[in-house]
Amino acid sequence: MTGTKEDYINYRIAKSKEIFSDAQLLADNQRWNSCVNRLYYSSFYLASALLYKNGIKAETHNGVKTRLFLHFVKGGLLEKSLAKLFSHLFDWRQETDYADFIEFDAEIVEPLLIQVQRLNEKLEELIVHSPEN
Repeated sequence: MTGTKEDYINYRIAKSKEIFSDAQLLADNQRWNSCVNRLYYSSFYLASALLYKNGIKAETHNGVKTRLFLHFVKGGLLEKSLAKLFSHLFDWRQETDYADFIEFDAEIVEPLLIQVQRLNEKLEELIVHSPEN
């Protein structure tokens, strides 16, 4: 990695916003499975930036999920419902990528856009207010 810790974190925040925008475009075009994938990654980039800022190492997607629960949910900094949403996104992304005959629809995905926006806002708030490690 080149650049500073702050550069990396800012890159991840910007990437998250770009990918969330992509998710909205996919939803507008009724590409529900791809939208779910992008929603997951929009949150994943923020979760990984939060862990990185706090000196918490996670080498896999599952590691990010596990450490997010361990350090931020158990510590009372992230609502359990938002962490569960991240966990569901993780599972759904896996399903859309690797399982056959998985089809999401508007009824499921449209509410997710609002929920993921809330999750992402909270993750970014935690990034901004976390002390430097």
